[in-house]
Amino acid sequence: MQQEYSYYTITNASEIIIDEEFKQILPVLGEKELASIEKSILKYGCIEPLKLWNGILLDGHNRLGVLTKHGLPVKTVSLELESREEAIIWIIDFQITRRNLNPVQLSYYRGLHYHTEKLIITNKVGVNQFTEVEEQNVPQAKRPSTADRLGDYYNVSSMTIKRDAQVTNAINFIGEKSPDIKASILSGTTHITKKQLKELSSGTQDDVSVVVNEINNGTFVSRRPGTPSTDHKTYDPTDSAVMQPWEREFSKMTDEFRSIMRGYASTEDTTSVKIALKQYIGMLEDLYKSI
Repeated sequence: MQQEYSYYTITNASEIIIDEEFKQILPVLGEKELASIEKSILKYGCIEPLKLWNGILLDGHNRLGVLTKHGLPVKTVSLELESREEAIIWIIDFQITRRNLNPVQLSYYRGLHYHTEKLIITNKVGVNQFTEVEEQNVPQAKRPSTADRLGDYYNVSSMTIKRDAQVTNAINFIGEKSPDIKASILSGTTHITKKQLKELSSGTQDDVSVVVNEINNGTFVSRRPGTPSTDHKTYDPTDSAVMQPWEREFSKMTDEFRSIMRGYASTEDTTSVKIALKQYIGMLEDLYKSI
């Protein structure tokens, strides 16, 4: 899903469109993470350009805030995507490949991908990378299901994809009651297990309201990360909530560096590669000194 690019343009920040639906897909970063991004940009510059589609920002909301705040130039690249649904899938894929996500976040994105793919098929928006061209001549009854295709793509079972879709439904139900709580779940601030979310997906609106109220008043009970549990599938030691600060910082800068390197993979722009490597080394040295 990642697109290659070897150029960027300087864009007036006021011309960039912020789409609330797209923005709400992204995890909300904490104050420390935002401060870290600001510090990095002020010291090394904004290494990775912001991604736009038809002038709409798909990636780089936090960087845009820092650049605007300090009056710095905004580098952007424009992506060619077929539709709004394709843009959503790009955001999902980009988040999954560049971030260390906890189990709930990962399930949410895979489930959202599933729902978006189903919408593309229903609306006949167009053919994309998950609907192979060869399938167009295959009888519909023999075509692999959306869950099968995405299961192969994410290297999980089709049943996992369907369960992920339940998790997504539950989080979106919560978001209808409280966008802030949805954001806190996706950021990892509010801890709720996938099992609880799957149960909630088949519940009533009253059930959702109860959970939202309990989270609001602090009475909601969920197994906290790091707490021993027999449900090993719901615990992930790479969950950002249980990482040391230096681990989160290292993970963030490494994910960003990998993303940049993917952009140069098919080019011969060795000068830019060397600059990116030098900046990465500098950030590692700073991290080393701070530990």
